[in-house]
Amino acid sequence: MSKKKVLVLGGTGYLGQHLLSGFSDIDGVPYDLAFTYHSFAPDDLVRALPHLLAFQVDLKSGQGFDAIVQKFGQPDIVVNCAAVSVPRACETDPASALSINVPTALGNWLLSFEQMNTLLIHLSTDQVYEGMRSFYKEDDETIPVNVYGKSKLAAEQYVSEKFSNFAILRSSIIFGPQTISPVHKSLPVQWIDAALSKGNEVEFFHDEFRCPVYVKDVVSVIITLIKTWISEGKQMQLVLNVGGPNRLSRVEMAETVAEIRGHNKSLIKRVSASSIDRGVKSPADISMNISNLVQKLAISPVSFNEGVRLTLAAETKE
Repeated sequence: MSKKKVLVLGGTGYLGQHLLSGFSDIDGVPYDLAFTYHSFAPDDLVRALPHLLAFQVDLKSGQGFDAIVQKFGQPDIVVNCAAVSVPRACETDPASALSINVPTALGNWLLSFEQMNTLLIHLSTDQVYEGMRSFYKEDDETIPVNVYGKSKLAAEQYVSEKFSNFAILRSSIIFGPQTISPVHKSLPVQWIDAALSKGNEVEFFHDEFRCPVYVKDVVSVIITLIKTWISEGKQMQLVLNVGGPNRLSRVEMAETVAEIRGHNKSLIKRVSASSIDRGVKSPADISMNISNLVQKLAISPVSFNEGVRLTLAAETKE
């Protein structure tokens, strides 16, 4: 039996790199792997994972997709990690956010194949929820409050209308160790650790709640979905909340890092999210109920405390 071909869109981003590493760590290398990048394929990533094919693709125009067919072939599975995921960037340029976050160019390419049975795993966000209460379920009403959330909801609607074989993963804040080729955006746990280690007071919101999820748990969810689809051989139409098991404020996240690292907790200054203008509206409480994830995939994400320990342990090893 030939190996299934897996294509990761946005393979040079934070989740994308962790996912490529996760695939590469599976014994026997059961998949043929390729990834896309926007501007350049980092040398350190290519050196670390030399068996991967890399393709430059413009997700707005679709330029570059044809080269994938010629060198790699039609993918059996596509994991779409590519997005403009900084809410303020989406707010300042909504047209660009929509053109990248709603995967129309990808859809047009995949739907152009005569036999289109590709499984599309699409990364969405907890920001599709309004944020007015705790522990949202997948079938609760989606009322995003900012452009980022609206663009990701439009993407969900596009995927579920155009495709008959898909999984949409609504992820919370993803945290964990740095990637093979370090990403430029600040990573949540590392940022808190660095800020508190300077010995100055740092402000954190006490009234904004999330279910931060450890990156390797997100990787496990994606790999488990692929294995399930291959073994069962039937179409998938799934929307899943992918968060950690703890509903936490930013203050509680900071306190956890301080506790593990031995920082002075009195440096953590509690402020209200409403007291600071971030240039974008942010939902207050988009904590998620993850019981579907636990029951359907038999995956129990690690606690925030354990994830922070694993993250900091990995950082000190380097």
